[in-house]
Amino acid sequence: MKFTLYFFSFSLVAFGQSDFQKTEQFFATKQFSKAENLMISYVKSHPNDLSGIELLGDAYGHQKKWDEAIESYKNLVELSPETANYHYKYGGALGMKALSVNKIQALGIIGDVKEAFTTAAELDPKHIETRWALVELYMQLPGIIGGSKNKSLKYAEELYRISKVDGFLAKGYIYEYDKDFDAAEKYYKLAVTEGGSLHCYEQLTNLYEAKNQPELMISTMQAALNKHRSNALNYQIGKVSADYKIQLDKGAMHLQHYLENYEKEDGISKSWANYRLAQIHKLQKNKVEALKYIDLAIGESPRAVAFKKERVAILKL
Repeated sequence: MKFTLYFFSFSLVAFGQSDFQKTEQFFATKQFSKAENLMISYVKSHPNDLSGIELLGDAYGHQKKWDEAIESYKNLVELSPETANYHYKYGGALGMKALSVNKIQALGIIGDVKEAFTTAAELDPKHIETRWALVELYMQLPGIIGGSKNKSLKYAEELYRISKVDGFLAKGYIYEYDKDFDAAEKYYKLAVTEGGSLHCYEQLTNLYEAKNQPELMISTMQAALNKHRSNALNYQIGKVSADYKIQLDKGAMHLQHYLENYEKEDGISKSWANYRLAQIHKLQKNKVEALKYIDLAIGESPRAVAFKKERVAILKL
């Protein structure tokens, strides 16, 4: 099983200005233990403040302190039983707890997970995250303890009525999980047509990776790049080219584009782009260029073992 918890922003009205600013800063900089300490103090002084309790639960969740998160979210459910999002977060924390214990203990938790998610879905007919959680839950649970493809499809249909793209993605997920790759491809393509977000393209690309179809991976990423102009896709195209030894000139071109347009936010360091360029030039038997790029990679990341091994391989050309 897997669950994704969405931690929402909190209201300025609910906190003193200084507490709000400090907590917001702690979350933004991933200093969750400091946010936890601040909110423990706040909740002690304001034991019925829903926003404060929720934020404390979120701080616990980010640190994988599932027992503490469960306690906070359960408190929210008891204080405000008609709020769907509280049931959703409570179910999510329970689900993550189930993943962290042995199978026997997990079996005792799953019923509460399903109840929390189902309650959230009933309270809010448009709660997308809860329906996604139910799609995943019923697909991943063994049939003997309530897993059901039909129930997953039921919630995928509910997602479709709320958001067509989410419905298509959910069905793609279901069929991919069930190893029906043709059906999964159909729905991921519909999601790309309907929504066209980077996430939609990523799901289709990942499917082609699972099917070992690198040419289609590259064409899908190229289509995404044409639409979204995400520099990270230049690197990904080059990586697939190097890994699968295909479309080498195209891969080298995209890696050069990545380096020319590189910003820290792109996520992959320049050293890895140079490493991939070295791989491509090695495959093309271009020793001089391969050494040039692997030396650049090593110069930027001198401790990277993979880079040093690649240099040894290049020297053998």
